[in-house]
Amino acid sequence: MQARTPWQVTRSVWFAMFMREAVSRTMADRMGWFWMIFEPAAVIAIMALIRGAFGSTNKLIMNAEYIPWLIVGMMGFFLVREGLTRSQGAINASQALFAYRQVQPVDTVLVRSFVDDMLRTFIFMLFIVGGLGLGLDIFPDNAIQALFGWLSLWALGLGFGLVVSVTVKLIPEVGKVINMTNLPLMIVSGAILPLNSLPHSALEYLTLNPIVHGIELMRLGFFENYRVVAGTSAVYLWLWILALNALGLLMHLRYRDQLKAK
Repeated sequence: MQARTPWQVTRSVWFAMFMREAVSRTMADRMGWFWMIFEPAAVIAIMALIRGAFGSTNKLIMNAEYIPWLIVGMMGFFLVREGLTRSQGAINASQALFAYRQVQPVDTVLVRSFVDDMLRTFIFMLFIVGGLGLGLDIFPDNAIQALFGWLSLWALGLGFGLVVSVTVKLIPEVGKVINMTNLPLMIVSGAILPLNSLPHSALEYLTLNPIVHGIELMRLGFFENYRVVAGTSAVYLWLWILALNALGLLMHLRYRDQLKAK
């Protein structure tokens, strides 16, 4: 019997872990699908009520309709947030699988990130179809630009996930700090509040956050006349993506034995 190549072994491991993770994510919790849809819907409703309570009659934010602008920003942020939060338990959840030498800790993070982001993509498509059915202008004007922004945020979330999964495994207290920063990070990333209304002195610091660049680039793909935050750069975003993914892979290689230990 011919020996399998390393790539064939890795592919088999990823497929088996994908099936395990997909079934666990979609069927183990009967309320899982409900919360994935209800959370963004609830945030949209709350923000719309707050905006209405303050008497705002302007439906546009930087030449984009408010509700579609909010949906795109929120779904983009949730894509990165999955990497920050869901990756924390990826290694511990698959601890028993490390008895097989073919399974490495990095595999658990890569597969979990793929499953979670595919689910987020499906939920986003549901929101787009639902928004179009309600008459919202949420169909991308430049599909390639919108897809580039979405994939960039996907890759950014993966980079964060690779780094965080190792850090939290070695220093568990870091996970609590990261979870506490979810809401503040959503605000300073411009997911639910426009950053363009802030003074330039504040934007100089806020645009150091790579999530801002990803969300703004994706919004530009959805709304062709949208005025992005000053300083938005795809180059800056991808420098972060490449650095985080490289650092995360190096950390997994360096601490592989510690990650396998219970």
